[in-house]
Amino acid sequence: MASSDNTPITQVNAPWTLKGTVYSIPLYSSTATVSTLDTHKPFLYPPLELESNFSQGKLLGGAGAIQIIRYTESPVGPYDELLLVPGAYTYEKEDGDGKIQKQRGPRITRIYVSQKYTCWNGRTHWNIPKHLACFTFTGHADKGMTISVTPLDENTTAPYFSATFKPIPYLPSFPVTTGIAKYIGIDLDLVQPPLPEGKGAKGELPGTDLWCKITPYQASSNTSLGWWDMKQGVTEEDALLNSQARGEASVEVEHENWWPGSRRWRIGMVMEAAVISFPEGQYWKGPNL
Repeated sequence: MASSDNTPITQVNAPWTLKGTVYSIPLYSSTATVSTLDTHKPFLYPPLELESNFSQGKLLGGAGAIQIIRYTESPVGPYDELLLVPGAYTYEKEDGDGKIQKQRGPRITRIYVSQKYTCWNGRTHWNIPKHLACFTFTGHADKGMTISVTPLDENTTAPYFSATFKPIPYLPSFPVTTGIAKYIGIDLDLVQPPLPEGKGAKGELPGTDLWCKITPYQASSNTSLGWWDMKQGVTEEDALLNSQARGEASVEVEHENWWPGSRRWRIGMVMEAAVISFPEGQYWKGPNL
């Protein structure tokens, strides 16, 4: 889903309020997972950020998530998005006394969007390393959804992410809000390093100079649970039933179930008619990583 691509990019300042459908897959990076990811950094970062200081932060692990969001309303029009938060990272920040303090916080390391306007604004305002991608959504008779995301500015024809969400029948829906996270000890404050500038074909890859901290908000009164089939590549079943909706090339699959050490089936959820907000960020000049 994307708005017209013909008009020039314009700056749309924070705060942003958006509406849409949020698919979520919780992740956990154990010590073993962190060790694997440390030796497979191209999995965590797009090529532009991989070759910059952005990728030099130390991953500590812990709770993370994958989210696929179909924004039906936003300040820059409808668009689709996939983001990866692999867990917490260390970073340094000066306190009120001028002393450098080591802190930790979650970080988005990969994020793909379907149009240039949110790509440029997300990078500019919040240091979110957005890149353009092609999104494919294939619905199934059981109300499931196969989602495939293929980068547009990388040298590959294989999807970066491909998975199928299968709702759990007969379970009632329930309300969810990220506003309660701070009361139960979950840190949702994203801390993003400065971004390198890229040579995007549509001028959508600006760089930044300051660090940014932001606390996004999500809420929905209609949330339901489901299972995610994380099996990568084209299986015989995919070819027969899904018409290759989950990608073409299994040879480029790095991890069998996408996430290192993950089982094929993972519990997740979908938030219908969700409200999402991105406030103004907090900015500071930090050390080079």
